[in-house]
Amino acid sequence: MLMPGNRAAVTRRTEARGGEGPAFALSRGVVLLFAVACGAAVANVYFSQPLLVTMGHDLAMSPALVGSVVTLTHVGYGLGLFFLVPLGDVADRRRLIVAQLLLLVAALVVVAAARTAAMLLAGMAATGLLAVVTQTLVAFAASLAPPAGRGRVVGLVTSGVVIGILLARTASGLIADLAGWRSVYLASASLTALLALVLYRVLPRHSAAPPTALRYGQLLRSTLTLFARERLLRLRALFCLLVFAAFSTLWSSIALPLSEAPYLLSHSAIGALGLIGVAGALAATVAGRLNDRGLSRRTTGIALALLAVSWLPLAYTRSSLWALFVGVILLDLAVQAVHVTNQTLIYALHPDAGSRLIGGYMVFYSIGSATGAIAATSLYTVAGWGAVCALGATFSCLGLLLWAFTRHSTPGPAPVKATSGGGDGTRS
Repeated sequence: MLMPGNRAAVTRRTEARGGEGPAFALSRGVVLLFAVACGAAVANVYFSQPLLVTMGHDLAMSPALVGSVVTLTHVGYGLGLFFLVPLGDVADRRRLIVAQLLLLVAALVVVAAARTAAMLLAGMAATGLLAVVTQTLVAFAASLAPPAGRGRVVGLVTSGVVIGILLARTASGLIADLAGWRSVYLASASLTALLALVLYRVLPRHSAAPPTALRYGQLLRSTLTLFARERLLRLRALFCLLVFAAFSTLWSSIALPLSEAPYLLSHSAIGALGLIGVAGALAATVAGRLNDRGLSRRTTGIALALLAVSWLPLAYTRSSLWALFVGVILLDLAVQAVHVTNQTLIYALHPDAGSRLIGGYMVFYSIGSATGAIAATSLYTVAGWGAVCALGATFSCLGLLLWAFTRHSTPGPAPVKATSGGGDGTRS
């Protein structure tokens, strides 16, 4: 963990001369801090997945209502993406990040103290709403990165997101087995409070670019305007919706067959499954570097093909854990490769509107995740695991078809070369 006293070791500050050049330059240590903070924040969206059965039993919730725990978390996340993340383009991102983290602490305490289904669902929705601080951090890191290395920085920060998602399942299952599911959220509240303090001390007071002079209503409308103007943004948002619908189809429902015969796995064993997908973190960093080399179109196509193929071994989950492991690795690799490529491309469209671009794009992540979660858990109840895999394969194949029909009509970006002026030479 990076402590405030190490501030000088992980940051480099450069004085602006004549109004040119950023006042803060990224070091690898600062990028690591961004990655850790992103992972810790986004983990709160996924802690519940290995715990759904226990939560349902504890609060006497039906299977469909248990599925809504995940769905409402993503609905809250979607609202936060549209209403909170764009504030990063007009506010001091450092203060915005710290404020959201402190409010997130309060929401986590509500979840931990929930004694009724209604209180739990409200707390989970608030947790999702405030966990969007992850995207504010991603946009902040992208704004501080040099254009020629932006894909690498976004990839590294997103690798923290991937690891956070994976460790969320592992940690929540292990802690729940040791001390109950409520202790998961109390531990997260403590970690979040600590990160708020560290980020307050380490992050720069202002982003490299001056804040956009827009009122709040204008800010939200401009997010919609960006979607109307930018075809690439709309296309990448659709990719996002489909790949995360597939992702959520697997991870929101996998605890159900694994907790039943013949496996009867514990929370910690189900949570440990997430570690099998750690290759997704590798995909995040590699995809960022490939995008810097101008290979985003090819990376997207290969990743979507792998996503579609992943459902074949996943369909044999009930008879083979090895098939499940192979499917998880392929799925996580594919989803994260598409996600990093999407974020790098859309930020390059308008770096001065980075928070709005990433926030608007991630609304589709939330829609896809919520759709996959509620559809998968409901479908499992009535039709079983085979139907869940068919659903995930459908989302994946739709993404591949969309790429096939649009790959020639949307020009790919040229590799970005570093320039002395720091300008962004990428346009797609």
